[in-house]
Amino acid sequence: GEGAIEGVAGPESANNAASSSSFIPLLTLGIPGNASIAMIFAALMIQGITPGPFLVVEHPEVFWGVIASMYVGNVMLLVLNLPLVGLWVQMLRVPYGILAPVIVLFTTIGVYSVQNQIFDIYSMLFFAVLGYGMRKLDFDPAPLPLAFVLGPMIEQSLRQSLLMSGGDPTIFVSRPISGILLAIMLVVIVGQSIFYMRKKKKRR
Repeated sequence: GEGAIEGVAGPESANNAASSSSFIPLLTLGIPGNASIAMIFAALMIQGITPGPFLVVEHPEVFWGVIASMYVGNVMLLVLNLPLVGLWVQMLRVPYGILAPVIVLFTTIGVYSVQNQIFDIYSMLFFAVLGYGMRKLDFDPAPLPLAFVLGPMIEQSLRQSLLMSGGDPTIFVSRPISGILLAIMLVVIVGQSIFYMRKKKKRR
């Protein structure tokens, strides 16, 4: 390339915009939009804070704290990146063979320090191998933590719906809102499957 600033500024601006906007469904509806936000969702739930429509009423300090952190974060990015851009470039040149063991070491220390249990380290290693295998098999590992976070909520809502309908599962398709949402989900799943198959054929 020619080193055009526009070519770097465009994708970086889009990346920053996407990072902030991913908090919108979490703070307003209590729905994490990606794996990173799902981790924040889980951390809030552990602290007894339920994200959603009532977050701004029950915990306004958390809601406005998140909003304020976005402004502070952008300012700190500007302050740190401008004078230290050369340092960040040099860090990117660190060989992966050196970087990976350091990351594994600090990750292991962090996991063990939470409860001081060896089982937590084994769990971390298991999911690390699982994630590596999913990457090798061309599976996106991001839905896995989302399933762990959203699974209990979905099960609770499912039980509530079945209790309201007297155990009749047709309540999910007989009501307009749920029927429309299920239809949209089906279209998205089928569309993504077709897109993936076509993309795979083009690679071959």
